[in-house]
Amino acid sequence: MSFAGPVAGRGVLVIEVSGTGSPPLRTTYEPVRATVAKGERVAAGQVVGVVAPGSFHCRSGCLHWGLRRADRYLDPLSLLPPSMLRGGPSRLLPVFGVRGAPTVSALASPAGDTRLP
Repeated sequence: MSFAGPVAGRGVLVIEVSGTGSPPLRTTYEPVRATVAKGERVAAGQVVGVVAPGSFHCRSGCLHWGLRRADRYLDPLSLLPPSMLRGGPSRLLPVFGVRGAPTVSALASPAGDTRLP
């Protein structure tokens, strides 16, 4: 665990993935309440946190998952086996409040899931 703490008012976890080269891959998760501490070694499948409430764009809690190598952002779906990739490529949702960006209600389906434009 390379970081566990608040960033811009949200709980964030950053896990450095051993054996992934130099610089190593780092996975990021937010908003979460950490169940592990910075510096703690974690194992595959270990619970490292709980999704925190309060996302302004989802009716229910949601997790933002990221992947980085140094300062370069990568597609976190590249870590999943092909059998799990039936929904297409990952996409960034637009910044809310920017002219022409869809509203929160336009992005939310009746079930509360987020639709990607």
